[in-house]
Amino acid sequence: MAELRLGPLLRYADGSSATVWVEASRPCAAEVRGAEGAHGTSRTFQIAGHHYALIPVTGLTAGSSQSYEVLLDGTRVWPLPDSPFPDSVIRTPAEGDPVRLAFGSCRWAAPPAGEKDPVGPDALDTLAARIAADPDGERPDVLVLLGDQVYADETSKATRRWLAARRDLSDPPGDEVADYEEYTHLYYESWLDPEVRWLLSTVPSCMIFDDHDVIDDWNTSAAWLADMRATPWWRERLLSGLMSYWVHQHLGNLSPDELAADPLFAAVRETPDGTDLLRSFACKADAEPASVRWSYRRDFGRVRLLMVDTRAARVLDEDARAMLNPGEARWLREQALQGRGSYDHLLIGTSLPWLLPHLVHDAEAWNAALCRGERGERWARFGEDLRRRADLEHWAAFPSSFDALAELIAEAGSGAQAPATVCVLSGDVHHAYVAEPAWPAGKGPDARVLQLTCSPVHNAIHLAIRLGFRFGWSGAARVLGRWFAGHGGCPRPSIDWRRTGGPWFGNQLMTLTLRGRSARLRLEQARAGRGAGARLRTVVESELAP
Repeated sequence: MAELRLGPLLRYADGSSATVWVEASRPCAAEVRGAEGAHGTSRTFQIAGHHYALIPVTGLTAGSSQSYEVLLDGTRVWPLPDSPFPDSVIRTPAEGDPVRLAFGSCRWAAPPAGEKDPVGPDALDTLAARIAADPDGERPDVLVLLGDQVYADETSKATRRWLAARRDLSDPPGDEVADYEEYTHLYYESWLDPEVRWLLSTVPSCMIFDDHDVIDDWNTSAAWLADMRATPWWRERLLSGLMSYWVHQHLGNLSPDELAADPLFAAVRETPDGTDLLRSFACKADAEPASVRWSYRRDFGRVRLLMVDTRAARVLDEDARAMLNPGEARWLREQALQGRGSYDHLLIGTSLPWLLPHLVHDAEAWNAALCRGERGERWARFGEDLRRRADLEHWAAFPSSFDALAELIAEAGSGAQAPATVCVLSGDVHHAYVAEPAWPAGKGPDARVLQLTCSPVHNAIHLAIRLGFRFGWSGAARVLGRWFAGHGGCPRPSIDWRRTGGPWFGNQLMTLTLRGRSARLRLEQARAGRGAGARLRTVVESELAP
């Protein structure tokens, strides 16, 4: 009998359709049955001895909510027997309903072995507990996870014991994951957490990778990539990371129509074993990054979300460095400008913040100039070493891309068809803040533009991060940053910006509530309670657009 190994994950959901992702123990027919007639079925497909299905669900009506169950070969496997959680549901929005979008990044399923800093309660666990306690209360319409869903390079004690039983950890890559099977273990550890498993079964989700989904500093520079490609274990690690991401995260980001038109998905489903097909795809993605698009668009009524790949889509040539390759940049521009007037809010999801503290921004631009050779070969070697040690690889480290994004946002946010807000949603930096840009007179958009950064969901908050980012926004830091920029011969950015909220430190989530042309932001932190479980406590709540 087929058993449910992982899932279900409710991924895509609109007014009439949804997709549900599962992993089964063997080949089977996977089925979703809704309490009020929703239905979908799909045969599993096989990758590296694992059996998955992404089930398209139809028979949904706008503005409804119905519980569902999952069956494998006709046997019910979800809800789990004696589950303490309410039934999983598929909720479909009605036209004009507000959109509640919760987002964050950087989640350890469990702290890595040797971690000494306090970690605190998991914000996703805490969100799940709150929804489960009041199933009819407020909940997000979608959960946006902005990178580092799993940590391939920072493994827990339990995972290290599992790895040690499988292979000799004295051989590279040691206690980091090495292949596809080990990646699947990371997803089991993360998504079999009971609260998170239930949460992902009942709240739709959008995901994008960041560096730790593969390795810290992934694609930070051409020199870094050359060093990694010379490492014997790197190729298998990268291919396995891309393959597992495609299976566990990427497929569920796509709408049913996009899935139906995807040739790789069709080919994998039609063959008894899709491992070689998917591996060939990953090889091509490694050799020709511009041939693959991990970015995608999701529309929620009159809210447009563009999730942008800022890891695999990079151009790493020091003389032509760009956060997005030309094809990716064209796609982003087309999606932002297409049908302007049909959306009230434009959300750009990028794991890496666009607007940073001014000192950090200037240090990254200076470092990019050094690595480009503006101060000679000796400074270039110093710059490359510093870039890797200090993670100087955000939008500021790609100055032309930083300015291009500012220009695109100004264009998308201007004119009679301008949206009310353009928000850049980011994570990565293990704290939260709000920043607001300003353009030179006469060049700014009509929309309100905000950088909304929220991280981590569950991770350590090192003292150095707290001190560094608090100082980074100060006036003294700004003066110091301009000195760095001057040393590198860096021009001033095309825009200025100021911090209007934060920094806030803790395990946290931000929630945007978008209703018509109004927008409201809430930041909540997971805090341990006395004599009870953790609770999400509101730290700040504000109107972004009336």
